[in-house]
Amino acid sequence: MIEINDSVETMCDIDIEKIPLLKALKEYSDRDIACFDVPGHVRDNGVEILNKYFGKQIMKMDINSSPFMDNVSNPTGIIKESQDLLAKAYDADKAFFITNGTTQGIHVMILSCINPGDKILLPRNVHKSVINALILSGGIPVYIQPEFDECLGISLNLSIEKVEKVIKEHNEIKVLFLLNPTYYGACTDLRKIIEICHKSGILVLVDEAHGAHFPFYSDLPPSAMKCGADMSAISLHKTGGSLTQASALLIKNKNIDEKKVLQNINLLQSTSASYLLMSSIDGARANLISNGSEQLAKAFNLARYAKSKLNKIKGIEVISYELLEKEGVNFVDETKLCINVSKLNLSGFEVYEMLYKDFGVQVELGDMYNILALISIGTTKHDVDKLIKSLVIISNMANGKVHDNKINIKQIDPSVKLSPRSAFYSIKESIDLEQSENKICAESIMAYPPGIPIVSPGEIITQEIIDYIKLLKENNARLTDMKDKELKTILVVKE
Repeated sequence: MIEINDSVETMCDIDIEKIPLLKALKEYSDRDIACFDVPGHVRDNGVEILNKYFGKQIMKMDINSSPFMDNVSNPTGIIKESQDLLAKAYDADKAFFITNGTTQGIHVMILSCINPGDKILLPRNVHKSVINALILSGGIPVYIQPEFDECLGISLNLSIEKVEKVIKEHNEIKVLFLLNPTYYGACTDLRKIIEICHKSGILVLVDEAHGAHFPFYSDLPPSAMKCGADMSAISLHKTGGSLTQASALLIKNKNIDEKKVLQNINLLQSTSASYLLMSSIDGARANLISNGSEQLAKAFNLARYAKSKLNKIKGIEVISYELLEKEGVNFVDETKLCINVSKLNLSGFEVYEMLYKDFGVQVELGDMYNILALISIGTTKHDVDKLIKSLVIISNMANGKVHDNKINIKQIDPSVKLSPRSAFYSIKESIDLEQSENKICAESIMAYPPGIPIVSPGEIITQEIIDYIKLLKENNARLTDMKDKELKTILVVKE
């Protein structure tokens, strides 16, 4: 085992000329300018409580667009220069700053490639933002089931065989949208799938929210741009180090109209996009180029250290590269620790709650069988050891009575009766959840995180879906997006 410590290691200095937006923002905030524009706090003058909690420097750097600072709606200066550097770092032809998270990036991708009535092929384990993009665009989903791990109770990724089969059955498909990596780090053979789609004239869009770090360390899976995807959306804030909500959209120009992409960005993004968020992308990108390999090597060592320690705890098993043995998984991001807790006779939801309430440990998510812990460029050995010690205590609290707490969870495979858009705009009624079998759902219901819909607008509600919702309620899952927050009733299309 490689020795790991939390001593501050020497990082490469970042050339200030290679962070044009961050540099310009700092210089602008230091200038003596009489401000008669927005925002209303006017640097560090108006709201002392924000100065106290955020710091005066942050308040000074929270500005609006000006002739000196370029404009994200039509960038021609330092924003364009920074976006070009981002594109180069990710092997893309063009990059756009996104300040409303990868959710906005996904909406832009689909709106840029799908017209009302067009069919889009997508796995059923997509994020809710994809379903919402179909409501906005009028696209028709054609679902393809990802592979499923019954022992872990999680969806994996798409197999090449299934993609080929569905494309042959539906020759009118315009776009394939897929999740790579999944929340648990499972990646498909993206390069091969892209080749298959392009031969059939199908565009490939990738939700790469959890893969912003992929290009910067050799042991990580290949990135979507490297594999030849037409567009991908990345959450630099998740794994790249930028501020929360700071994401990016990457494109290859061969099959994509970049002017249409910018039109859709401007349709959805504020004209007052945050310079703090945009400049954080600039700084995070420069850091990944200069220090990413070293930082990610440390993250890998921490992940492997954590796995070796956690696997010695009774009733706990960490699954990472073992997923490579599963169908539909060709690469795995080992920095995502899928920690199976089912043998503790506890659900992942319960362990998730115990960790943050009783031990001050926040993991990414809990599900029926697992918790997911992310090891990133900012993770320390101290925090990893705290996670390990907390799970040792939780295991001991089971008093050695370790059980196999397996529940029969099956992959939900709903039937689509209406397009998400048609169902969303339909006349609706609320009915008792228990009486909703065979009705057309008119809302999305999901556990968050990760935000994968259990049922979406336009899908037929089955008894299996009703039972699964009840199971999640019984296990105190955080269910979201439904009108009835207690989920005694559900919105359906009125007959």
